[in-house]
Amino acid sequence: MTMYAMDNDAFQLVYDVLSFSLASMMATTVFLFMRVPGVLDKYRTALIISGLVTFIAMYHYIRIFNSWVDAYSYPQAWPGAIAFPEAYTEGNTWPALLPPPAVPQYPAPLMTGIPFNDAYRYMDWLLTVPLLLMEIVLVMNLPADESSSKCQTLGIGSALMIVSGYKGELVVQGNLSARWTSWCLSMCFFLWIVYTLLVGLSAATESEKDPAVKAKIKTAQWWTVISWCTYPIVYLFPMLQIGGAAAVVLIQVGYCISDIISKCGVGLVIYQITYMKSLNEGGGR
Repeated sequence: MTMYAMDNDAFQLVYDVLSFSLASMMATTVFLFMRVPGVLDKYRTALIISGLVTFIAMYHYIRIFNSWVDAYSYPQAWPGAIAFPEAYTEGNTWPALLPPPAVPQYPAPLMTGIPFNDAYRYMDWLLTVPLLLMEIVLVMNLPADESSSKCQTLGIGSALMIVSGYKGELVVQGNLSARWTSWCLSMCFFLWIVYTLLVGLSAATESEKDPAVKAKIKTAQWWTVISWCTYPIVYLFPMLQIGGAAAVVLIQVGYCISDIISKCGVGLVIYQITYMKSLNEGGGR
């Protein structure tokens, strides 16, 4: 990925958002795996998949976070700058020499020459997006053969959506034709998945006898769709004349928010569905 100079605020914003996302994935993973014994056997697969989604995301967020930290480095502080001002070289050390009572400005981080590897996100989505759809299908009232068929078709469609969007993600300024092409192709798969999730599976959703369970399944479906809608919007930022460092920061923040909602939020809703169904059938604890 092309690197851009960052000021201190931009670097720290991405740093903090990545850290928060990582903590969210870790906490959700622990909770979901610990609650597996509390639901009936037939619902445990969906709950385990939910935990796998956040576990895989946790691993990739560790890699993304480390890659971001490795890509930038702050100038080293040099206490001798005040005692020996004649030997001070501005830009290589900190603090800057300013006459009292002025406070030296904290410096912007410098690019280390190690590129920030944002491909980790696409490797994560390639694994987790099909699983996200599977966990929703597995808690619905569907015959075993239809459930398996839906999982396969949605899994393949979502993988194609991710793969088709990757090439354009590497271009954030200059000639954006490749990004437009990737966006349009990926949107075709995206719209098909949204249609299948909201319309193609509506009969199975309506067949739920418990109104509370039905409402939770609809919540999982809509949260998934709404959170996923942020991805194509964030993808458009460079095409809206938001380029360079600003585009990188907005893309990272936008994708992190979407991931937290679609992985942690929907995962916790899936847990509620499995727990409620287990209680209805006399097996929840």
